[in-house]
Amino acid sequence: MQLIVISNPEAIPNEAGIINQLFEAGLSRFHLRKPGYNAQQIAALLKEIDEHYHHCIALHQHHAVAPYFGIQRLHYPEQQRLSTHEAKLHLQNQKGYILSTSAHDLDVLQTLTLFNYTFLGPVFNSISKPAYKAKFSEKFYLDKQYNSLNIIALGGMELSNLNKVEAMNFDGAAVLGTIWNKPDMAVTNFKYLLQQLQLITENHDDR
Repeated sequence: MQLIVISNPEAIPNEAGIINQLFEAGLSRFHLRKPGYNAQQIAALLKEIDEHYHHCIALHQHHAVAPYFGIQRLHYPEQQRLSTHEAKLHLQNQKGYILSTSAHDLDVLQTLTLFNYTFLGPVFNSISKPAYKAKFSEKFYLDKQYNSLNIIALGGMELSNLNKVEAMNFDGAAVLGTIWNKPDMAVTNFKYLLQQLQLITENHDDR
């Protein structure tokens, strides 16, 4: 299972420093989501992140900034995906970009073949958005028709429910509130999540 960290949508003190520490602690994929930022603010934050990690970053906004930082990962939030012509997505695939998107309903998953992976949620009640309630029961299971689609669980991801994510047959988990609600504990909490995920993966491989 994969573990993805999504940025806080708002500015965080020493944010770039924390992001660098998360990468040093083993983070392999980071989604930069700042809906209120302009392109210059996105670029300024990226300049503060060690360029060694830029290839691990997916941009949610201002995709035009990506080539200047060697970023090959582009995320399409649901509304942006719906307003983007398929020809553009095909072209980005041909150029080697790794595309991801977000969905909230099972019905659309099979249509997202131009994307390398998809966030699906909220799976549990959101930590960062208290009003953002779970859309799926705890008995939910992604059946085998979705096995080739690389579906990442989003919403309410924390240490206590990573086992449930694996049991639901997701390919990974995306975390936000567990990391950023207490920025001074961000790296420590990430390490706990990563350790738990490694244990789950080892147990799965031993079956």
